[in-house]
Amino acid sequence: MASAAALLVAGVATSTAASGATRPAPVQVVAAENFWGDVAAQIGGRDVGVTSLITSPNADPHLFETDARDAATLAHAQVVIENGAGYDDWMTSLLGAGGGRALVVQAARAMGVRGSDPNPHLWYDIPRVPAMAAAIAAALSAVAPRHASTFRRNLQAFDRSLSALDATIAAIRTQHPGAPVAYTERVPGYLLAAAGLVTVTPPGFARAIEEGQDPGPADTLAMRRLLAGHGVDVLLYNTQAVTPVTAQMRALARQHGIPVVGVSETMPGGVTYQQWQQAQLNALARALSHRRGTP
Repeated sequence: MASAAALLVAGVATSTAASGATRPAPVQVVAAENFWGDVAAQIGGRDVGVTSLITSPNADPHLFETDARDAATLAHAQVVIENGAGYDDWMTSLLGAGGGRALVVQAARAMGVRGSDPNPHLWYDIPRVPAMAAAIAAALSAVAPRHASTFRRNLQAFDRSLSALDATIAAIRTQHPGAPVAYTERVPGYLLAAAGLVTVTPPGFARAIEEGQDPGPADTLAMRRLLAGHGVDVLLYNTQAVTPVTAQMRALARQHGIPVVGVSETMPGGVTYQQWQQAQLNALARALSHRRGTP
């Protein structure tokens, strides 16, 4: 278990500034995924240095392979952030091989996600993201207690910044209660549930795509009928896990006038977590507002 590596780092190194004065060196944070790394950077500010291992929005994160450089990076970490829920199990091996001493923060644990087969895409569970942010702030404060008040202030600012996302989710829930939607895999599942939308994707179809397999004939046929029969208002499409089958479903949705909204598992560069999620929420709201007419 990764929690076995959760050993508190005692003390904070110091560095010499250009002026000659000394100040605590930034807390070294390593995040498995860049969205959790961005949250940590917002909470830590200039008092942390964050390295994220998965950063490409164009690659399938399920195919991510670690290397010696990743292990070396973890060996120097003071705080390590992982998603959990089976999404980044490779972190357990890295933590065991790195030989470092780090305080580990796991999103699944912080957000109270349990069960034998939870949806691992926890960063889409916006109402519960503050719990993860609080866990990150607590870990940073444990490692660098002299900056605890700064971390608390930054945490409060982060929580307030989520209000725009919460407002958009509430607006969708009010304006499109129970609207039927489908996805190629469970990536936006938490978000859709929070918005009061009803996911009608054949479970076997989404599960097969998530596991990197082709869905069975029955599930594929059910998905095709759902789209061809105008059984959904929007198709949400994972842009990072494109297969011939998902590409066919995207084309079929467009052929029948069903809006397609792209979602990703990795945060694009040049934006914050909030901006990324807001853009996707806005796209979903627009798609729902332009429902296709009865054929």
